[in-house]
Amino acid sequence: MNEPAKEEQPLPEETRAKEKTLAEQAPPSYECRSCGYVYVPSKGDNQGSVPAGTLFEDLPNDWRCPVCGVRKTQFVNIGAQGAPSGFSENLDYGLGVNRLTPAQKNILIFGALGLGFLFFLSLYGLN
Repeated sequence: MNEPAKEEQPLPEETRAKEKTLAEQAPPSYECRSCGYVYVPSKGDNQGSVPAGTLFEDLPNDWRCPVCGVRKTQFVNIGAQGAPSGFSENLDYGLGVNRLTPAQKNILIFGALGLGFLFFLSLYGLN
């Protein structure tokens, strides 16, 4: 008699859509294993006349690295670059820190630790 309503029952794991972070939604960048050139889809390739916004998978098969000239098969996926690592609904929390990319967060954290260490060492100069 006291059965919960259908909408109150949780959905099974397989029917729930997996939420993706902004970094997972952003198109991945690819790095040349030979020279280290990074193809970023939002920038494209000016030398190869590839317009900005072209995904790596959409590049022509005869496209080559603009630096060293190797084929597309020599590139490896390095993930999204320059995208926040959180979810879109959390970007407005945390005094703007949630909008930072992982690299910017590392600079902020380790820079603050280094500055704190310098302040600590400066206490030895007090008499």
